[in-house]
Amino acid sequence: MTPPSRCILLCVACLASGVASADANAPSHRIGLQFGPYIHHWDREPDHNTAPALFGFEYESPTRWNVGAAWFRNSFDQASEYYYAGRSWPIESVSRNLYVKVTAGALLGYTGEYEDKIPLNRKGVALAVIPALGYQYDRYNAQVALLGTAGFMVTFGIDLGRW
Repeated sequence: MTPPSRCILLCVACLASGVASADANAPSHRIGLQFGPYIHHWDREPDHNTAPALFGFEYESPTRWNVGAAWFRNSFDQASEYYYAGRSWPIESVSRNLYVKVTAGALLGYTGEYEDKIPLNRKGVALAVIPALGYQYDRYNAQVALLGTAGFMVTFGIDLGRW
C-alpha cells in the first residue's frame, strides 16, 4: 500500500469514528463515503467488469442538494471518474428512510475502443445522469443506481459526519 493510500485510509478511519446526529433523517449537512461493490449489466458480455471497486465522497446540504466525486473501474476495466451534483427526495409516504436521488455530471474514462459505449462521450468525457433509489438507516445507506441502458449498480455508504 502506498503512503498516500495509507494516509487516506487513516483519515477515513478517524472521520468514521466521528459523531453522527441522533436523527439520521433530519435535514443537516452531511459528509459521507460510498462504496460500490457490484454492477449488473443487462447485456452480459464475458469481458464486462462486474466489480467496479467504486469509492466516492459526497456532501449533502440540509435542503438535500448534493455534490460528490467517485472513482471506479468501468465496465471495460478502465480507470474512471464521476464528478456530479444532484438532489434527493424522501419518500415519506412509504418510509421515512426511503429516498430517490438524481445526480448529473461529468463521467470520465471511457476511451479508445470503448468511447462509443456511452452516449454523449467525446474523448473520454461524457455527460451522465444517474437516478437512484436509496434507503438510509442511522449513519448507513444502500442505493440501487440505474446506469442508463447498461444496467444497475449497488452501493453502500456511511455518513462520516453531520452538523
